[in-house]
Amino acid sequence: MSAAPKTETFVQPEAKGSLIPYLALDGAAKASAFYQKAFGATEVARMPGADDGRLIHCHLHLNGHSLMLSDPFPEHGHPHVAPAGYTLTLIVDDIEPWWKRAVDAGATVVMPYARQFWGDIYGQLRDPFGVVWALNQPGTP
Repeated sequence: MSAAPKTETFVQPEAKGSLIPYLALDGAAKASAFYQKAFGATEVARMPGADDGRLIHCHLHLNGHSLMLSDPFPEHGHPHVAPAGYTLTLIVDDIEPWWKRAVDAGATVVMPYARQFWGDIYGQLRDPFGVVWALNQPGTP
């Protein structure tokens, strides 16, 4: 009699924040690597979903909050849809090093950062997966 196959139990790490973006991106594993390099994220969980490298789930901690990713799975009713209609805003204490690290990693400038009429220093970047990120350094009016 043969032993039953061993299976890994997935343990979901702590979700940080009360509103967690969950992005379906074409290339979630590559996006995780990019967010680690560009924004200092830490990957805390990964659930592979297919032999072709796609991920069912990827959980990152980024600047004290959770960000979750997955690949599209059109064969299960979840086709790829290009990012549109939203911006992820990252609040930082000092925008310059965050901006430089993201641009050096491959983000493109959408709106250069500058002091805005509301007093904050704000700018926008687009990551290689099409997601627009706003970096915002709070200031005083």
